[in-house]
Amino acid sequence: MVGIKERLNGGPRSLGNRSILADPRNPKMKDIVNIKIKFREPFRPFAPSVIQEECEKYFDISDAQKHYPARFMLYVTPVKKEQQSHLPAITHADGTGRLQTVFKETNPRYHRLIQKFGEVTGVPVLLNTSFNLKGEAIVNTPQNAYNTFMNSGMDALILQNTLITK
Repeated sequence: MVGIKERLNGGPRSLGNRSILADPRNPKMKDIVNIKIKFREPFRPFAPSVIQEECEKYFDISDAQKHYPARFMLYVTPVKKEQQSHLPAITHADGTGRLQTVFKETNPRYHRLIQKFGEVTGVPVLLNTSFNLKGEAIVNTPQNAYNTFMNSGMDALILQNTLITK
């Protein structure tokens, strides 16, 4: 699953808006995204986005809702040992992940997407990385998003309420 969301965000992180999203349960997904989509070194890690309500089940962080920086991927936190095998694509070699907690109040659409993914898979976590290819800026326009999509190994592109597949 790959997409660009209607609400653009600024700063150094994609935060679920101009994002490449993927299934964190697939042990091959890190390599797929690094090599076939982002065209970068295969060892490069990816961040997990998790709905705030389920954060403490997967990550070693207490009172997750109180950790404001975690909303912006500013914390590297341990993935709970019993969850690491369920989240291989976002678990770094040292057992951590650069966590993003997603709140219903501040990003309802992304929260709902992760929640629905969790209902289908049992894991309310998504692999999240910025929507760009190696050496390029994060996409800025629908045309830029489409070109980036077509020039990579992505399966699908979501532009607001439109699904585009190859």
